[in-house]
Amino acid sequence: MTATDRSIELINAAAQAAADRLAHDIIAYDVSDVLSITDAFLLASAPNDRQVKSIVDEIEERLQKELGAKPVRREGDRDARWILLDYVDIVIHVQHSEERVFYALERLWKDCPEIALPEDAVKTRGKAEEHAQLTGSTEGDLS
Repeated sequence: MTATDRSIELINAAAQAAADRLAHDIIAYDVSDVLSITDAFLLASAPNDRQVKSIVDEIEERLQKELGAKPVRREGDRDARWILLDYVDIVIHVQHSEERVFYALERLWKDCPEIALPEDAVKTRGKAEEHAQLTGSTEGDLS
């Protein structure tokens, strides 16, 4: 089984929205072969809580406006360290860079196929590490 066309469409729109809000390290996985509850995961991160919330708001607005999709669940707003948007077909995780390193969701899903994303989203790979070096923080490597 592979992710549906609708799931891929949602993932690509969400990835572009995240990239437009300067998310870091955007990646998507087709998890349809290992999970029966969803087709795909999108992961993105940002260096601060305010940006995490901004990314999530943009994704939610864009998917509603362009594709008529609303999340059935939104979790993590209070702290804005890890916000999850559940669209049933896809699940979006936007994490603070520190949570992204700590929980390392990429390691859990590394055996699943990556979903091709828009060029703007692909260009965000390595941005968290670059940002950490520029600001002198110790957020670590996300690869």
